[in-house]
Amino acid sequence: MSANNTIALVNNIKLPIDASVKEAFSVARRKLQKRGATVSELFVYRRSVDARKRDEIYFVYSIAARGDFSALDAGAENISLITEQDVDVRIGIEHLTAPPVVIGTGPAGLFAALLLAENGYAPIVIERGGSISERKAAVDRFNTFGVLDTESNIQFGAGGAGTFSDGKLVTRINDPLTDYVMARFVEFGADEQIKYIAKPHIGTDVLSVIVDKILNKITELGGTVMYHTKMLSIGFDHDVVSSVNTTAGNIKAGALILAIGHSARDTYEYLINSGLSIECKPFSVGMRIEHLAEDIDRALYGKFAGHKALGHAEYNLSYDTKNRGVYTFCMCPGGEVVAATSEECGVVVNGMSNNARDGRNSNCAVVCSIFREDYGSTPTGAIDFQRRIERLAFESAGKNYSAPIITVGDFLNGRCSSEPGRVTPTYMNSRATKLTSPDKYLPGFVTKQIASALGAFDKKIEGFAAHDAVLTGAETRTSAPLRILRDNETKSALGYVNLYPAGEGAGYAGGITSASIDGLRCALALMSKYKPF
Repeated sequence: MSANNTIALVNNIKLPIDASVKEAFSVARRKLQKRGATVSELFVYRRSVDARKRDEIYFVYSIAARGDFSALDAGAENISLITEQDVDVRIGIEHLTAPPVVIGTGPAGLFAALLLAENGYAPIVIERGGSISERKAAVDRFNTFGVLDTESNIQFGAGGAGTFSDGKLVTRINDPLTDYVMARFVEFGADEQIKYIAKPHIGTDVLSVIVDKILNKITELGGTVMYHTKMLSIGFDHDVVSSVNTTAGNIKAGALILAIGHSARDTYEYLINSGLSIECKPFSVGMRIEHLAEDIDRALYGKFAGHKALGHAEYNLSYDTKNRGVYTFCMCPGGEVVAATSEECGVVVNGMSNNARDGRNSNCAVVCSIFREDYGSTPTGAIDFQRRIERLAFESAGKNYSAPIITVGDFLNGRCSSEPGRVTPTYMNSRATKLTSPDKYLPGFVTKQIASALGAFDKKIEGFAAHDAVLTGAETRTSAPLRILRDNETKSALGYVNLYPAGEGAGYAGGITSASIDGLRCALALMSKYKPF
C-alpha cells in the first residue's frame, strides 16, 4: 500500500488550449488504471504552454493522483511516483535569551517570521519602511511630484522590493519547499493556479494584500511588527548576537535573521565595517525595453494572440557575446516600468504588473553581466559601481528623477533624436522621461554588448529590436552585489552562532520564491538549535 503522502504523476499530456482540465484528468485516469493503479483524487500538478509552433499551440499537463499505487507499474513512460514534502520543523534544546529578531519584511523575512510565529517564537520584526498603505502613498507622491521618501519606496517597506513587481514566482532552484511556499501564498489570497502553472505570478495589486495578511497573522500569533524602524548596529557578546540598536531604541535579541534586501546599502556598509565575512559577487546592469504587448503576443503566439486561455506572451532570452552574457530579466507582460530608486539623486528602473496584466505595454530588463574585476573586486566597489550608474542616469536626464530613454532604432544607429511613437514610455505615468544616449550613464562595454544582443533577440522574437521599441535606464538592482558568508549546515554567519543572513540581500536568492525558501531554511535552522523564549 502506498504512503498517504505519495502521489502518482502522469506527465506530458498535450491538449489543445481550448480543451478542458477534465479531459486531462480523463487521460491521466485511463493511463493509471491501465497500469494497475486505483485512483481516488486527481489534480493539476503542472501546466505549461508549448508554443514552439505558432500555428499549433498546446497546453502540456502533469496530472497528479492520490490513491492506491501498490500494483502500479511505475516504470511506465511518463508515469512516476513522488513524495509530497512539508516543512520539517524540529525544535532545539538551547534556551533563547530573548525573542528572535527578523530584520526586513521582504519574502525571506516574511516567511521566516511567519514560520517562527506559527511555532511559538513570537518574533520581533523590524522594517525600515512603512506599511503597505504608507508605501503606496509614498510611491504615488514620488510619481506625481518627484518627492522621494528614502525609507519608504519601491525598494523599502512592507513586503520588500517584490511587492512592487510582477509578483513573479518562477524559480530556477529545485527545492521541495517550493510547493509549500505556493500553498501558503494561496492560503493568504493568491489564485490556486499559481500552484501548477509553469510561470506563476501574483501581481503587485494582489501581492500587496497578501503581504498585509501575512504580517497581520504574525502579530495575531504573538509576534511584533515595527515599521519605520531601521537597524543601526548589532550588539555582540563575542560570537553571539545579544541586541539590535535601531532608530526606535535598543532591542534585545536571542537570535537575528538578517533579511535586509538588495538595496540596503547603508546597512551593507555597516556590516562590511563590522567585520562580518562578506564577499563581492557578479551582477548585471542595463535598461528596460518596452514593446506593445500585442506585438509580443503576435510574435510568439501567431493566430492565437489574444486568446483568453493564454494571456499575454512571456519570454526569456539570453545571448553569449563570448566576452559577457546579455539576458532578459523580470519580464512583465502588460506591465509598466517603475521608478525604483531608494537614494536621492539617482534613477533606477524596475518592472511591475498587476494580476490582470492588462497594461498596453510589455517590458523586461535587458542586462549585461558585470564581473568582479570591473569594479575592483571589493564589496564597496560593487556598491559604488551601481551607485555611479544611477547618479549618471539622474544627471543626464535632467536631475529631476526623469528617466533617460531612447528608441531602439536610434540606439542601434548611434543617434538620439527620435521621440517615442507607438510605444509610449510608462515610467512615472509617462510624464518624466528625457531622450538621452545610454552611453552617458552606462559603461561603453555594456551598451556595446546590449546592442549586439538586441539583433540576436530579434532573430528569436520578430520585432524585438523594432525601431520604435523604447529603452529606459538605468536597471541596476538585478541582484545583490555581495554575499554575507554563512555556514552551509547551520545557516549562521561565519564566526557567529545566532546570526542568520537570509534571502536575496544576503546573496542567497534571486526572486520571491527562492528568497521565501531561504527565509524558511534560516528559520528552520534557528528553531533546530533553540526552543522558544
